[in-house]
Amino acid sequence: MTDMPRLGITLGDPRGIGPEVTAAALSSFSGANAIEAVLVGPRSLGEVEDRLEGAPREPVGDWDPAGGERLAGLLSARAIERAVAMARTGEIDGIVTAPISKAALRAAGYAHPGHTEFLQELAGAHEVTMMMAAERTPLGGSLRLALLTAHLPLRDVPSVLDADLFARRSGIAIEALRAWWGIERPRVAFAGLNPHAGEGGLFGDEEIEVFAPALARLASDRALDILGVFPGDTVFLKALSGQADLVVTPYHDVGLAVLKTIAMNEGVNVTAGLPFPRTSPDHGTAMDIAGRGVADPGAMRAAIDLCARFCAARAVAT
Repeated sequence: MTDMPRLGITLGDPRGIGPEVTAAALSSFSGANAIEAVLVGPRSLGEVEDRLEGAPREPVGDWDPAGGERLAGLLSARAIERAVAMARTGEIDGIVTAPISKAALRAAGYAHPGHTEFLQELAGAHEVTMMMAAERTPLGGSLRLALLTAHLPLRDVPSVLDADLFARRSGIAIEALRAWWGIERPRVAFAGLNPHAGEGGLFGDEEIEVFAPALARLASDRALDILGVFPGDTVFLKALSGQADLVVTPYHDVGLAVLKTIAMNEGVNVTAGLPFPRTSPDHGTAMDIAGRGVADPGAMRAAIDLCARFCAARAVAT
């Protein structure tokens, strides 16, 4: 890798705000924080095409609105496939993905519930952990999350969440803190599954039967500070007050509800466990405002910045 990170940025669903927030965010990267970006996605994107001029393109076809949801999903999937292929051969150092429509992906014949699972399969990764990060929040601190389960119905979480999965996925996130964020001795807090973190088994026994043995396994890592298991309604204060580097949450919404409420335009999705850095803005396609010039590029800017930082850390380590 050269001193300037080379990022592949997939443009996402052509009907959404992905192309326009990408164009707006890229204008922020120059001088000392310059990056080299390759835009992976369709051409013929209408008015936004002029704003994307100047950046190298890796086209995967042409967008035609008449193609509807199926074509949007197909072009989105092709962009992801091409970006992963480029990352695996070293053509790019990391990937930033603009939002896709899960319904469009399904209409195009892809069964993956989202980016995370699709990237895991394409990269040949045995297991990954979905992480979320807001390095800056209006409350002053940063907030980093690891999700033990991701795109899973809430009713299925207790049956899937066992001590082995808990320890493995937590471990993947902890290693990402060390390798990508440069936090040598992470301080980690864990959100309970049940109200009041079970309160000694009064409101559920997962904290006793699952969390405790998993934490005992993680405790063998002497370069790790386990702060404990806390109720989901207070655990995030540990991070926002600077006491914790990471909050591990048992299911999707318990973490994302907090992050999106306090830092919607700074939130970044990170896939830990891939052989290359991958980030994404933590928002959806927002088709209802696409093309109106009102989409906030903050989260895309944060995703590009964080991916570039990860690539730089990876280069130093190798």
